[in-house]
Amino acid sequence: MHYFTIQVFVYAGFNMSNLLSLTAAQLKRAADIKDKISALEKALASILGSASTPAPALKQKSKMSAAGRARISAAAKARWAKTKLG
Repeated sequence: MHYFTIQVFVYAGFNMSNLLSLTAAQLKRAADIKDKISALEKALASILGSASTPAPALKQKSKMSAAGRARISAAAKARWAKTKLG
């Protein structure tokens, strides 16, 4: 129960200092409200025929050019050569 309650507040954007100042009754009330919200979202999804919350956006991979990779490789080889020479 406690993990779920903490997860509710982290999801809602509260920080730990605010979370630690809440009473047990406040945490239980927040968990109950979260349960009600979840039930309502499921009911809405069944009415609409789809999920009521959009899927999270996928991260795009950052692409590095061949020239950039070559510069990094050359710099790494130069660092290793420098350490080998001592």
